[in-house]
Amino acid sequence: MVLAILYPLWFIVIASVSDPKQVATGSVLFFPRGITLTGFSKIFADSRIWNGYRNTIIYACLGTLLNMLVTLPVAFTLSRREFKPRRVIMFLFTFTMFFGGGLIPSYLLYKQLGILNSVLVFILPGAVSVYNVIITRSFFETSIPEELHDAAQIDGMSYFGYFMRIVIPLSSAIIAVIALYYFVGHWNDYFTGLIYVTDTEKWPLQNVLQQILLANQTQSASSTMGAQEAQEAAEQIKYGVIIVSTLPLLVIYPFLQKYFNKGVMIGAVKG
Repeated sequence: MVLAILYPLWFIVIASVSDPKQVATGSVLFFPRGITLTGFSKIFADSRIWNGYRNTIIYACLGTLLNMLVTLPVAFTLSRREFKPRRVIMFLFTFTMFFGGGLIPSYLLYKQLGILNSVLVFILPGAVSVYNVIITRSFFETSIPEELHDAAQIDGMSYFGYFMRIVIPLSSAIIAVIALYYFVGHWNDYFTGLIYVTDTEKWPLQNVLQQILLANQTQSASSTMGAQEAQEAAEQIKYGVIIVSTLPLLVIYPFLQKYFNKGVMIGAVKG
């Protein structure tokens, strides 16, 4: 099963640096053939890609920071049994997971708020994920002993002090997992730029790569070279685009793997 999952990723890597003709004929199976970096050279020759990388890093970092600043306090508050309205608030939160206003009302709302074509449109609308709030709340309820709060109260510590000095230091696993979820969501977000941003200078990497791919496919359709050769070149660029968009996440994940493995076990064992 591991090989079945890893092989498609490996194939994309070797296909992105192999001769497009040999990829098209099925000669590339396990190792690259006729190594060439033509696809990557065409991708990185477009100056927009560096602007897209910069925008995506800014959106992902600022967005993840805001997500954590909102999600952790909300989840902690909803995990406290003495907070009486928590069931009602949790119901209202959960309701939004199944029902939404739709695309047109969202667009009109963002327009009235004046966040179209701005950094805020990538950050504010997704400031909190109800799913991640539920996961984090479950962690606080099951993994942070209530005796710690009793001891903190005896020492005269406030809820804020208990949250900052005790709960946060003991929650490194869930913080890493939720931060990774949020960061990947921001990194892969192309729909926001596609719908709410018309200024190409503010496009994230995903929208820039989409335009590069579409431009090369259009060029291959009207190319003076053979249709087959043009299509093969476009396919190599497609593989290169996948590598360029996913490589940073593949580099980050190994450093968070131990926290991720621990975090996904939240709530698996009761008692």
